[in-house]
Amino acid sequence: MEKRIAIVNPSVPHYREDFYRYIKERLACDVFTYEDMKSTSNRNFKESQLITKRLKSIKLKKFLLFNIFPLLSKQYQTLVLMWDFAQISTWLLLITKPLHRKKIILWGQGISVKRYLVEEVHPNRLLMAMLKLADGAWVYMEKETVQWKAIFPDKAIVALNNTISGVEKVLDTHYDVDELKGIKKKHNITEDILLIYCARFDNPYRRFDLLIQTIELLDPRKYGFIIIGEGAYKPDFLPYKNVYDYGKVYEKQLKDELFSIADIYYQPGWIGLSVVEAMAYGKPILTFKRSEAVLQCVEYHYIEHDRNGILLNNIEELKETLSKLMQRELIAMGMQSKRIVQDKLLMGNMVQNALSIL
Repeated sequence: MEKRIAIVNPSVPHYREDFYRYIKERLACDVFTYEDMKSTSNRNFKESQLITKRLKSIKLKKFLLFNIFPLLSKQYQTLVLMWDFAQISTWLLLITKPLHRKKIILWGQGISVKRYLVEEVHPNRLLMAMLKLADGAWVYMEKETVQWKAIFPDKAIVALNNTISGVEKVLDTHYDVDELKGIKKKHNITEDILLIYCARFDNPYRRFDLLIQTIELLDPRKYGFIIIGEGAYKPDFLPYKNVYDYGKVYEKQLKDELFSIADIYYQPGWIGLSVVEAMAYGKPILTFKRSEAVLQCVEYHYIEHDRNGILLNNIEELKETLSKLMQRELIAMGMQSKRIVQDKLLMGNMVQNALSIL
């Protein structure tokens, strides 16, 4: 019987589809999910077209129990499970490893975004216990990988360098100067400098209050804001004539146009995978430094201050910083953004990193 790999994830959103497809092209692999399409849609994800196998699950508050028996089939030699201490089923599979003898790779951030400042000094003990029982881990970013390798030097732990499906096509997007003028005219956008936001309005940690403060702080005749995204916490942008709200955008041509005419990608907090897309479009990144007040996801570490973006201390600093930035500096930082993606954030790189410990 051919030995296969089983990967368990809540769902397969569109931005993760290529990762699974490339894995399946190289290895015998089945992808299992335990969330239905309705719950995925409610989080404003676009569901992928990848065929998956469904695991029945029960959720009690933050704790999750899914059916482990399909994973115990003799055809599966390796299990890739979510590195989440609230997943009871993962604990069961880890504890019973001496019985089923399957290799287990844990997949996750390796740190809590909400408790990041604490856990980057004192790693979570429950995550530590899980990794001690496992054979290795897929960690999203290099920073957290280094942290866990220091604790478990003999474990197979690799940084995936988290990226998105279709990033290569985004890198190839290009319009000349006349085309950009035409696109701005097409969308009736007149401001000289455009900041673009593209992320779900799904939790207050993205600091939409700072987004509104920025809109009100900057000169509306000079600065415009392009907004892409929907969600329960979305502010009312109607009072602001220099805000262009497009809601959900999955059409590539429209997204290409909007990102191409923008000068800066701006997301005040909780910056995650959206930063990869913005960097691939060649945009400098503007956000606030990680702090107790402003939480940032692990992909925040793709931003290098004064190289491919600006990390702000506070809202007062924002206006002064933007007033001093020259167009050539924005272009230079945008080129660095593209270069970082080309060098380390192609989907092929992420897949190769994953395969390296399988």
